[in-house]
Amino acid sequence: MPAQRALPGPRPEPGLSFASLGSGSKGNATLVSDGETLVLVDCGFGVREAEKRLARFGVHPRQLAAILVTHEHSDHITGVGALARRHQLPVYLSAGSWLSGKLGDVPCHQLLVPQARFAIGGLEIDPVTVPHDAREPIQFCFRAHGRRLGVLTDLGHPTSHVVDAFSGCDALFLECNHDPRMLAEGPYPPHLKRRVAGRWGHLANAQASDLLRRLGLDRLQRIVCSHLSAQNNHPERVLEALVPLLDGDESRLLVSTQDRGIDWQQVA
Repeated sequence: MPAQRALPGPRPEPGLSFASLGSGSKGNATLVSDGETLVLVDCGFGVREAEKRLARFGVHPRQLAAILVTHEHSDHITGVGALARRHQLPVYLSAGSWLSGKLGDVPCHQLLVPQARFAIGGLEIDPVTVPHDAREPIQFCFRAHGRRLGVLTDLGHPTSHVVDAFSGCDALFLECNHDPRMLAEGPYPPHLKRRVAGRWGHLANAQASDLLRRLGLDRLQRIVCSHLSAQNNHPERVLEALVPLLDGDESRLLVSTQDRGIDWQQVA
C-alpha cells in the first residue's frame, strides 16, 4: 500500500465532505475528503482541464492521496494516467479496469478486490460491484467520522446487492442518466439507445427514484443527481421523478452539471 501523502495548501473542513468537478457523458470526477485525506474518484477530463477544475476548488493535484477508478470508459478514465504520471499519484482500480490497458504506465497502481474494504488515510472505502458494460466496474462507499457517502453512477439496474451496499448513507451521488421518452425520441442510433436503456447501461430517472425509495431517505442529507445525459435528460425531468419521494422538499437535492459540477458539501 502506498505511503500516505502529505497535503500542502488549503484543505476542506474537518469531517466528511465532497465536491464534483463535473458529471456527464463528456467527463466525470469527484473529490472526497475527511479533512486530512483527499482523493479523486475518476478523471474523465484531459489533464489540463482537470488541473483547471481542481484549482476552482482550491486543490492542487499533489494534495491528492490517490485517484480511484470506477471503470475504464473514457468519460471516467481519460485523464487518470496523465494526471497520475505528472503528479506521481497512486491509482486504485479493479483488475478488470487495469487489464483494459486504457490507463498506460502509472507510478503506482493498487488492485482492488470488489466488496473488500480498504483504507486511505482516515477514509474507509468499500468498492462495490455494479451491473455495467465494462470489464469489472465498481462504485464506492466512503466512511469517515461516523458518516457515509455513496458514489453510485454507471449502472444499468438497481440490484439487491447495490441496495444492501448503499443503504444507510448520509449523502449519495446517484446516477439519473436519462428520461426514456427523450432517449427514444433523441438523436442516438438504435444500438446506442438499446445499450443506454439496457440492464448493463445507465439508470433512467424512474429507476433512480425506485432505488432511492429502496435505500431509504431518512438519513440522506444530500442527494446529488449525477451523470445526466445532455441529449436524453433535463434537470426538470429529474426533479419531477425524485421530488415526490421527498414530499415536495427539494432542499436535499443537488444536480451535478457537466460544466460546473457542485461546490464543496459537508456531511454533518
